[in-house]
Amino acid sequence: MPCEVIFDLDHRQKELETIEQIMSKNDFWQKSQEEISRISQQRVSLKDSVDQWNRFYRETEDARILAEMAFEEKDEPTIKEVENDLSRIEEELRSLELQLLLGHPHDRRNAIVAINAGAGGTEAQDWVEMLFRMYLRWCESRGFDTSVIDCLDGEEAGIKNVTFTVTGPFAYGYMKSEHGIHRMVRISPFDSTGRRHTSFASVSVLPEVDTDIKIAIDDKDLRIDTFRASGPGGQHVNKTSSAVRITHMPTGIVVQCQNEKSQHRNKDMALKVLKARLYELEMNKLDEKKQKIHDTQKDIAWGSQIRSYVFNPYRLVKDHRTNLEVGNLDRVMNGDIDMFIDAYLKQKRE
Repeated sequence: MPCEVIFDLDHRQKELETIEQIMSKNDFWQKSQEEISRISQQRVSLKDSVDQWNRFYRETEDARILAEMAFEEKDEPTIKEVENDLSRIEEELRSLELQLLLGHPHDRRNAIVAINAGAGGTEAQDWVEMLFRMYLRWCESRGFDTSVIDCLDGEEAGIKNVTFTVTGPFAYGYMKSEHGIHRMVRISPFDSTGRRHTSFASVSVLPEVDTDIKIAIDDKDLRIDTFRASGPGGQHVNKTSSAVRITHMPTGIVVQCQNEKSQHRNKDMALKVLKARLYELEMNKLDEKKQKIHDTQKDIAWGSQIRSYVFNPYRLVKDHRTNLEVGNLDRVMNGDIDMFIDAYLKQKRE
């Protein structure tokens, strides 16, 4: 299929024009800060993709004309220069191709990510911390912002569970490939006998629900509890009950936030996570082909993993959905997971 058909330049330009018309109206800046941010982010994403496509087209045409002249003149240095330019364009096109695979309306949204320790005790909690670091490194390389909503440290080491937001263009579209069970095999530093351990952690990824989607929540369906935030603390954390836990009684969904010093801000963030989970729950009910989030998690143990990270007796990362294998384990743990995201999105497209 021709690239211009996949990219649909005309549609994106019209969409960009519509957004710019909305932003040019006098009442645009009277909208909520959240909606202004969402629309502005969408404009930047569309403009970048349109500008990038136009630049690729101009550079490819320039390279074609220059190559024709160079071959006629048998100008070897110029031919080499054209080859280098085409290699660079090809690499940039691969990145654009990945973005083109993100066609679902939710893919543009920010992401809410939760990592929970499964089978493996302290070793599994250390695994959660390792995965958390991996995702933070990946977000940093992408220029995405992250913010921790809730974090519960392990008794001896690591993290029992952590919930954080990822803010940036197509954050959910990229991060959704990480949803599932992640398995680690290594010789545990917490085992004095030096035995090899297998540990599991679940990664749940939700699209952040913006103001353009209305989620009705009845106050009487909520139980809101406050408690003192855990962690390194400081005077504020030790003396006030700023952390908030919200239980949605009809569904049993429980969310909490303790990262902010303000109880009001913690409540707002917890409600945002609750809305995201309720929205996803409703979408799963409407779409019978899509498994529910909690069903896809299954048990956080054997047989349900989407990816395995083997540190011993050999070093390998294997994605069980795409069968992609990467031998450079350190590279992956330092946040280079684009190859797994790319393979997953291409498989889903096919």
